Amino acid sequence: MTDLLDPSAARVRYATVPTPPGPFTVVVGSDDDGRDVVLASGWTAELGDLWPVIHRTLRPSGADEDPHLPVLGAVQAFVDGDVAAIDDVPVAQRSGPFLEEAWQILRRVPAGTPDTYAAFAARCGRPSAVRAAANACARNAAALFVPCHRVLGSDGGLGGFRWGTPVKRWLLDHEAAHTA
Repeated sequence: MTDLLDPSAARVRYATVPTPPGPFTVVVGSDDDGRDVVLASGWTAELGDLWPVIHRTLRPSGADEDPHLPVLGAVQAFVDGDVAAIDDVPVAQRSGPFLEEAWQILRRVPAGTPDTYAAFAARCGRPSAVRAAANACARNAAALFVPCHRVLGSDGGLGGFRWGTPVKRWLLDHEAAHTA
């Protein structure tokens, strides 16, 4: 994950775009090199739905709407079928060591081949920590870019998803249709 310089003094930018499962909003800050980094994202048209999921140490002083965020190109490419377009988008999230590592590992779960929570826990090096793995998915602020939707229940069921199971189903079906 990327660190930000004095985020409390910074304002961030955000945009909402239409996607097949609904409006998608992304909140972007800057890292110490001036690169855009995703702080939060999800299927909502309300910035207020995303603000609370940004870790308090990364939460900026305010936000300005910017319909021309470069990250929107990756979102559109994903929607258009390039499911790998989101893979290298920089993300900044904070928590304890396990969650931060789990979010990095989530980014390596391939599109089109979802894991179970148990398999994800094993990927994290803690095969008995299924609840902790599920918690990493639940606390993920950067939906899509950190693809927690790629983790399913051990019975193959969708499990939960902050943005609703219909969105999760669309994402999984979309990725399956666009991977070889």
